[in-house]
Amino acid sequence: MHSTNALLASRLMSTQTIEYFYSTHSAYAYLGAPRLAEICRTRGCTLIHRPFELSPVVEAAGGLSFAGRSQAHIDYFFGREIERWAEYRGLDILPHRPTFHDNPLHLSSGVLIAAQKEALDLDALSFAFLQAHWRDDIDLANQDHLARTLRSIGVAPEPLLEQALSAPVQAQFAANTQRAKDLALFGSPSYIVDGDIFYGQDHLGLVDRAVQKPFRPSTFKNPPVS
Repeated sequence: MHSTNALLASRLMSTQTIEYFYSTHSAYAYLGAPRLAEICRTRGCTLIHRPFELSPVVEAAGGLSFAGRSQAHIDYFFGREIERWAEYRGLDILPHRPTFHDNPLHLSSGVLIAAQKEALDLDALSFAFLQAHWRDDIDLANQDHLARTLRSIGVAPEPLLEQALSAPVQAQFAANTQRAKDLALFGSPSYIVDGDIFYGQDHLGLVDRAVQKPFRPSTFKNPPVS
């Protein structure tokens, strides 16, 4: 009986999926990526990448734009917290906000979506972009910068860059963004396991638990927001 239960559990884990919503310039997606990959490797689950456009999603969920936040908020959540998590995760990071952080994400997101269609190693590609942005200060809207990053991990850049801004690829980027809005996601990264949403790489411990044993359905009720 024990061996039968173990086999069933193994089959469940092998078919488990995590939907991974993130922006290609997200510091916290970068900081969580190695741990997320470790969870997928250890638990035998499939990671489905959903790169999306961050600002419209945050604002649709009622969040403030970067410019609308206080200096204290920015310095803590987008400064000190990033430094501490980088040290904790053992990742190198710039001592400042990336120079080109506000540039459009359509090109870099398009490259990842094109890579997904080509069945390339999207985990490695997305991490390379995140790391190059936050460690090496690359511009994610610059074709030369992206090409250099792709070559550094042994991927030919030309086919992906040619497809990145095509109508079908950008339609998928828009669809990812719309789905994130429909799910009322708060930001990047967000992980979905069996319909349960986990926001932030600091919740990866809960994601790890969820792919092994789902949490009980929520019964918590809040009063309507006035």
